[in-house]
Amino acid sequence: MEIKCEWCGGNANSGENTVYWELPDGSRAIEITMTPAVICLDCDMVYQTDNTIKEIEDQLFLVDNKKIDSSITFKELMELPRMLKRNYFDFSS
Repeated sequence: MEIKCEWCGGNANSGENTVYWELPDGSRAIEITMTPAVICLDCDMVYQTDNTIKEIEDQLFLVDNKKIDSSITFKELMELPRMLKRNYFDFSS
């Protein structure tokens, strides 16, 4: 499947990168490694899709953040047990 860069419209590939995210309570930031990313072959922009951003934000809101070290892989984060089934405070959808 061909991916188009949301920034320049050029050709892009799927990949991974490291991102830094502030916890919902604002207490600290964490490193999330191996995070799905879009990597543009034309403008070199590397970014997360809106879907990936929502997945991260929902998961950080729904898990016990005290169990997250300063660094975690995206897969490990998504596998953490949730305290709620879904984000009942997300009114965007």
